[in-house]
Amino acid sequence: MWIHEVAPERLAELFHHYQQALAPEVSGKGSENGAGWREVPQQERSRLVAAARLALLELEAMTSERAKVRQYFAQPGEAEWGC
Repeated sequence: MWIHEVAPERLAELFHHYQQALAPEVSGKGSENGAGWREVPQQERSRLVAAARLALLELEAMTSERAKVRQYFAQPGEAEWGC
């Protein structure tokens, strides 16, 4: 499953990057002047990584539930018809 191929640390870093890019300007500074990932305090980074890990677990649960529902239906052309 693709979810296992995504590192929570990388996902948290991407979220931080896009949060900085999309943040409104504060006191005349552009959002590009926001703190980079390496400047984020370790405690905040750990919190972001934990949130990313939980998001990945939730996505995995959602996809596995969909797979369970679909397993009871035949693929197109495989259904047996008749009595």
